[in-house]
Amino acid sequence: MPRFEPFAGLRYQMSANLDPVTAPPYDVIDEPERAELAARSPYNAVRLELPVDDDAEEGEDRYQAAARLLRRWVEIGMVVADDPASFYLYRMGYHDEVGRPRQTTGVIGALGLEPLGEGDVLPHEHTTARAKSDRLQLLEATKCNVSPIWCLSLAQGLAAMVEPLGPPFARSTDDEGVHHRLWRVNSPAIVDTIAEVVASAPVIIADGHHRYETALAYRDQREATTSGFAGHDLVMALVVELAEDEVSVRPIHRLLTGLPEDLDVVEALSGWFQVEEIADANGPVNGVALAESMAAAGALGLALPDGRTVLLHPRAGVFPDDVLDLDASRADLAREGLPPHEVAYRHDACDVVARVRDAPGSAGLLLRPATVDQIADAARQGVRMPPKTTYFHPKPRTGMVFRSIDR
Repeated sequence: MPRFEPFAGLRYQMSANLDPVTAPPYDVIDEPERAELAARSPYNAVRLELPVDDDAEEGEDRYQAAARLLRRWVEIGMVVADDPASFYLYRMGYHDEVGRPRQTTGVIGALGLEPLGEGDVLPHEHTTARAKSDRLQLLEATKCNVSPIWCLSLAQGLAAMVEPLGPPFARSTDDEGVHHRLWRVNSPAIVDTIAEVVASAPVIIADGHHRYETALAYRDQREATTSGFAGHDLVMALVVELAEDEVSVRPIHRLLTGLPEDLDVVEALSGWFQVEEIADANGPVNGVALAESMAAAGALGLALPDGRTVLLHPRAGVFPDDVLDLDASRADLAREGLPPHEVAYRHDACDVVARVRDAPGSAGLLLRPATVDQIADAARQGVRMPPKTTYFHPKPRTGMVFRSIDR
C-alpha cells in the first residue's frame, strides 16, 4: 500500500504571511508572470521553481543558480529546517464558479515512489509530451522537492482526520483570492494515524505526473551510487481525500484551428452526436450560457465561427465499449475523423467561444467536467483518462514548504 512519511520541511523563517515569496506551480507560469513574481521579493520561490539564466553567476547554469540560492537562503536563516519531521496540514479556501465558498484540505508528506501502474500510486490520465529533462536537472542540482505533486486518496475519512486545530503557522493569499493555510503536525500518535490511513487505499496522481516520473528517474540514478538514507525514494505530495466536498474539478475545452474553412463541422460530427442548435433571442450565446445548457442536457457543446452554438448529444451504441464514459474520450475520438487540425486546451468556456467567433477554420468543443465518481472508477479499473481531461482547482502554492531529499 502507499508509503507516506513525515519529513523535516524547509520553511521560510519570516512572518506567517508568505504572500511576497510564494508562487504557482511551474507549469502554469508564463514569462511575464515569472518576472512579476521575482520582482516581489529576492526570496520568491519562483526563483527555485522556475530558474532563469539571468540569475546564474559565471560558470553556472540556471539550475545550479537555483541550488546556490537555496543554500544561501538556508545560510542566512531565511529558510530553516523543521525538527522533528512533520506532516503539514494544508487548506485552500476559495469560491467556486457560482460564488459558493469551498475549501480543500489535505496533508503534505513524503510519498513512496513506485513505477506507475505497478503498485498503489495510480496515474489518472495520459500526459501530453513534455520534456522531463528540465525538472530532472532542477532536482539533481537542488536535491529538493520545491513543490508538491497533488494526489487523491481513495481512503474514506481522511478529510475528517486532517481537520486542522488552532491558527495556521503560515498563510498566503494568491492573485485569484485563494487563501492557502499550513499547519505543522508532529505528534507521534497523529503522525502514525495519518500514515496508516493513507496507506490503507491507493492514491491517484491528480497533478504532477511529470514530476513524479522525474522523481522516479532520479531515484534510479541515486540507487546506483548511493547507500544509507533513502530520501530519494520519496517525493513531496499533497494528499487529499477523493470526495465531492474536497475536490473541485473543472473541464478542459478543445479549441480547434486550421480546419478547412468550407468544412461543415456539425455535419462532420453528426455521426457521433445528435445535434441540437441553441437559439437566444437576445443575441449570441456566451460560454457561461452554453455550459449551463450542456449541464442541463447532458451534452457536449460546439461553438462555431458564425456565432452558432450547438449541443452535441452522444448517439447510443455508436461509441465503442472500451471508450470511457467521459466527454474528453468522446470528443477526442470524434476529432480523429476531422481533417488535420491543431488543438489548444483552454479552461475558460467564454474564452473558447470568443476565440472561435469570426475565425474561419476554427471550432470550439466544450466539455463538462469529469466527476469524482468517474475519476475513482477509472483509477480502480487501472484505465487512464485522455490527456487534458481534468483541471483541478485551486493549485497548491509553491513556497509553503520545501522538502530536502538528503535530510
